[in-house]
Amino acid sequence: MKYLICFLIIGLFITSCSQQNNKEKEQLNYQTETTTKQNSPTIKVVDTDFSKGRLGLEHELNLEDLEKFHGHLCDGLVVGYLGIKEGLEELYPDGIIDRTNTRIVSKSSPCLTDVAVYISGGRYQFNSFYVDNAIENGFYIIQRKDNGKTVRVQLNKGVKPAGINELGAKAVKGELPACDLDKLKKMEDDFSKKLLSSNPKGYFTITEITDFEWNPKTKNDYLKTDILNKNLSDCK
Repeated sequence: MKYLICFLIIGLFITSCSQQNNKEKEQLNYQTETTTKQNSPTIKVVDTDFSKGRLGLEHELNLEDLEKFHGHLCDGLVVGYLGIKEGLEELYPDGIIDRTNTRIVSKSSPCLTDVAVYISGGRYQFNSFYVDNAIENGFYIIQRKDNGKTVRVQLNKGVKPAGINELGAKAVKGELPACDLDKLKKMEDDFSKKLLSSNPKGYFTITEITDFEWNPKTKNDYLKTDILNKNLSDCK
């Protein structure tokens, strides 16, 4: 009987600690996301005003909008968002992006592609978006259709901490323990906050491409890396 009571007490203690850890983790995630969203710059776009309408309906997009579309907030979403903003500002120096006049090529990252289609309005079926991992020295190629001006968006070397790539590669292979997965998330969150708390122009290089050829790819079996560890147990 004594042993049974001891086991029950230990079990209750472990459960209580686990619940407390989960609450602390949820609170930390909430604080991180709130801070990140508050520091997010907006992107001003213009669209048509109904299904067969005229150009002129304006919107201001932000990271919170993008998070709902993508599913979660992460460093890849922040990199893509800030990078595409820099590229679009080069194409539309007057400050408002015409989503009916823009097309984009993205590398296959789930984060980058979702940023590309949501912010630019590009869609594969309308010949304004495709994915190509052969993009050299960058992750987006964006083109303004009316004048053909095209730019490449590149994250500068050394900006992203090497540890994120190292742990991320292990996570993709299914080789990252649960507690290290939490460590990776913390590193990505810290990187996101750093990007959003300083001038992004120091982190990205925008290069004009004068000989770009629009050449849509049809490959559709890229690995969706952000769902590979969805069933991994919590860190104990």
